[in-house]
Amino acid sequence: MNITAHARLAAVALAGALALAACGSDSGSTTSTPAASGSTNCVSGALKASGSSAQKNAMAEWINAYQAACGTGTQIDYQANGSGAGIKDFINKQTQFAGSDSPLKEQDKTDADARCATGPAIDIPMVGGAIVLAYNVSGLDKLTLTPDAIAGIFAGTITKWNDPKIVASNTGATLPDATIAQFHRSDSSGTSDNFTKFLAATAPTTWTFGNAKDWKAPGGQGSKGSDGVASSVKATANSIGYMELSFAQDAKLGAAAVDNGAGAIDATSENAAKTIAGATVKGTDNDLALSIDYKAAAGYPIVLVTYQITCQKGGDAATVPLVKAFLTYTSSDAGQAKLGPAGYVPITGDLLTKVRTAVAAIS
Repeated sequence: MNITAHARLAAVALAGALALAACGSDSGSTTSTPAASGSTNCVSGALKASGSSAQKNAMAEWINAYQAACGTGTQIDYQANGSGAGIKDFINKQTQFAGSDSPLKEQDKTDADARCATGPAIDIPMVGGAIVLAYNVSGLDKLTLTPDAIAGIFAGTITKWNDPKIVASNTGATLPDATIAQFHRSDSSGTSDNFTKFLAATAPTTWTFGNAKDWKAPGGQGSKGSDGVASSVKATANSIGYMELSFAQDAKLGAAAVDNGAGAIDATSENAAKTIAGATVKGTDNDLALSIDYKAAAGYPIVLVTYQITCQKGGDAATVPLVKAFLTYTSSDAGQAKLGPAGYVPITGDLLTKVRTAVAAIS
């Protein structure tokens, strides 16, 4: 499923125009009940958002489709500057919503609620995805890694491709006696937060750095954004890095299967969906922050969910109708249908119903 960005955007523009054909010019009203069809009202105006680079490709498709249907009077600008930067932009009133691969933490939640005035700020899960170990090793067509091996590579204790802990999971593979070039995120990143949550949960003896948006382990090389890590791995022999699946597909990089103790699970959207389906809501009311049990994962275990963070109430009066209309579209059947072909995981079932209820409550 290697889909080029240009082809993807061209296809989504046409599909979006058809899906939103019922969209008409509107001065600010949106549907007030959870919508599934995708035929939301078009709202004129300009909207700024920023954050998660993991959802960059998904956001490009949604924006392209929505703007194609609604015309030049609607402009949505999303800057994929990383989850941490996106949350700061939102708190500082530079944007109308933030994309983050982790829900708001305590201090950020307090600051975001204050930004919303009549609040609260809410986490709305909108995009699921697999965090993959993309690699560039000549002649290595398939790779399987255990959590302990992954932790060792990114902690700097495994430095060669033919290390016994890698060889043990790859019978018959030719692993070179070459130094591993490891790439991680240099910016504050929800992808890093989710990746290190997995390592802390599944390989705590090897990975002793906890979880955080900012990279803490020594060694390796930092690159900005998921696209930056993908470019670095693509350009560097004997390298490995973590990124959202969509970026590995765009770069035509191999992605390692993960053996979480019950056999190797390939890094696919379908396998990631099984793990995301097992997540539980830990937030209250319309705040839909999720908790994922990585050790009990039913599918591919290294996953993320990207949230759109915005004000349930008390947002910028001039842009609230457009925020609500756009997020109503992204959470519709038509919007979520864009995710699978692009290498992401749609939100489904009871969680999607809760997402639509949360979006409908924005005012």
